[in-house]
Amino acid sequence: MTESKIQNPKSKIGLYLQAVRPQFFTAAIVPVLVGTAIAYYRQGYIDILLLALTATAMTALQAGANVINDYFDHKSRNDWLNRNANMFSGGSRMIQKGLVTPRNMFILGAGCLIIGTVTGLVIVVITKSIFVLILGVVGVLGAYFYTATPIKLGYRTIGEIVIGFLFGILPVWGAYNVQTGLIDFFPLLPGIIVGILIFLIIFANEFPDMQADAAVSKKTLIVVLGVEKAACLYKIVLGLLIICLACNVFLTRNIITSAVPLIAGILLGERCRGHLLPDNLKKPGNVELNKAAVQLHLLVGVLLAVSYALADGVGKN
Repeated sequence: MTESKIQNPKSKIGLYLQAVRPQFFTAAIVPVLVGTAIAYYRQGYIDILLLALTATAMTALQAGANVINDYFDHKSRNDWLNRNANMFSGGSRMIQKGLVTPRNMFILGAGCLIIGTVTGLVIVVITKSIFVLILGVVGVLGAYFYTATPIKLGYRTIGEIVIGFLFGILPVWGAYNVQTGLIDFFPLLPGIIVGILIFLIIFANEFPDMQADAAVSKKTLIVVLGVEKAACLYKIVLGLLIICLACNVFLTRNIITSAVPLIAGILLGERCRGHLLPDNLKKPGNVELNKAAVQLHLLVGVLLAVSYALADGVGKN
């Protein structure tokens, strides 16, 4: 069924919801929760309205990035050449299935980015924070030019790091600043942790896409390194995550609560390691690493936020 044949507006809305891939909005929500929890740890209270606006802005930006990514991967033929797409990688496939036209995908993606931008401007008006404005501009540009021409960050072997920044350090730091008005380095380590977590998801998603990416000169880490070396790098990044989580234990005043995300990181990280056999990574339809990486991000990210919310912070004394 093509989009032109769909008469029911509710059916169109359903298709557009599929296109933005809401099942992965945790990538936007988790860093906001972490940054807000750190603010609560530091000052003892949070502004619910600002939390809601920040979460809305981040979610809209992620939705826009998802759809714009699909549009430009359609333009480059990347998604058309992908014969190993799955629920985690290869895009939403809405264009390839003839469910949404490329034009409407672009309009949908741009609309989501506009919603995120307007919501961000509301936050800036309320907080009067130039810092938030700067972070917002960087976020919108990064979301758009991840695959958009002429920059195409995701095609230049820096896409994974860019995503780690846009969905890790930037929103954690931004959510913290929105709540506190402070510009300091306290949220940096938790932001790096969340950045590594989303980096590991993107990295995992690139294994199934390797052949299609190589065919359109999309130089992801997998394409550049090959499966074996990429699997070794993945293990190194998992080790770096554990080191950062261990360092984070000493950042708060409650070792017990902050040790919980560390333990979860060790256990789920080991599960990821178990799925890093090169022969298995090359098998079509294998999504075990993808699932494990998503679980690692969600559980460790939420536990990190909870650990700061429960800890005896400076502002609670």
